[in-house]
Amino acid sequence: MSAVMISKKVRKWEKLPGKNTFCCDGRVMMARQKGVFYLTLFLIIGTCALFFAFECPYLAVHLSATIPVFAAVLFIFVIAMLLRTSFSDPGVLPRALPEEARFIEMEIEAANGNVPSGQRPPPRIRNVEINNQIVKLKYCYTCKIFRPPRASHCSICDNCVDRFDHHCPWVGNCVGKRNYRYFYMFTLSLSLLTIYIFTFDIVHVVMRSVDDGFLSTLKETPGTVLEVLVCFFTLWSVVGLTGFHTYLISLNQTTNEDIKGSWSGKNRVQNPYSHKNIFKNCCEVLCGPTYPSVLDRRGLMNDDLSILSSSAAQSAASLSFNNSKSAQAITKTTAPLIPNEQAAADAKPSVGASTENTLSPPDDQRPPSSSTPPLASPETDAESSVAKDRKR
Repeated sequence: MSAVMISKKVRKWEKLPGKNTFCCDGRVMMARQKGVFYLTLFLIIGTCALFFAFECPYLAVHLSATIPVFAAVLFIFVIAMLLRTSFSDPGVLPRALPEEARFIEMEIEAANGNVPSGQRPPPRIRNVEINNQIVKLKYCYTCKIFRPPRASHCSICDNCVDRFDHHCPWVGNCVGKRNYRYFYMFTLSLSLLTIYIFTFDIVHVVMRSVDDGFLSTLKETPGTVLEVLVCFFTLWSVVGLTGFHTYLISLNQTTNEDIKGSWSGKNRVQNPYSHKNIFKNCCEVLCGPTYPSVLDRRGLMNDDLSILSSSAAQSAASLSFNNSKSAQAITKTTAPLIPNEQAAADAKPSVGASTENTLSPPDDQRPPSSSTPPLASPETDAESSVAKDRKR
């Protein structure tokens, strides 16, 4: 039996571990949970569609023609930033190869030594110095690597992300080193668009109420009421989120670091990444270089497949058929393996036959049959001839 190895070229994104989904031949990378992302798209597109349908025609005629133009520009920018954040690689770090993982494990065992049974092994941590500050690099048991500074493992996407900020279900992706600036621009532009639509909704209702009355205006433009409600409840969350990330950018800090209190000042631990200047921190986060992806999602790799040849496949099929027939024959002829187990129905003897076999002794102990007389011995013949002579 022989096997044929077939080497097939596949894209690297098809073999990447983790819980991400890929579209457009690996160009689009998102998390698997995308339901909230579709809700975000629906709310933005639906609210803007109602605004363009009910408010913009009236405001363009009675107030200014630039109102719908500026709204359209803001809408396009918001959608572009949302898609750029959602469809990009946030900075996922590749996992260690099997050889690299074994080498790292050997280094850790050599450094820790033999740990007595019952004692907890020391934590897998490496210390590096950044701006005269000691930073601990933690070992990831899933990716088999020591995570770089500010990296963390996302439990939803099951990947280590460089400069991990948080996993945002509203954009359907992690927010990290490669898409944080686009996420911030999305929240900032969405805040401006929400304020813009909410303001001109109120202006539209006030201007029409002067001529037609308040109640008749609401009846003629039912979409305005829905827009005001959506914008009112969205405004607080989006504007608050934008203000929070503005505060983090001014400190050059991530959401993950802020929640954990990594640079809260305890034990004289300060943020080694901050330049102690708000302008420099904002320039580094928002205007720094664009980092390339280290995954090479669309690169080619070999995928070796072992396939049996036609003759080997036929021989394997015939061998399996013969094995199945011999197994059936053994099953029918052998006694049951479990004690007191009844035999199969076709192998059970009849009641008469079983009684006869029980009453009759074996062949070696059975007496001679009466139909065949026994042979006379020589001594018996001599005694009979002597008796006849005496009678005479």
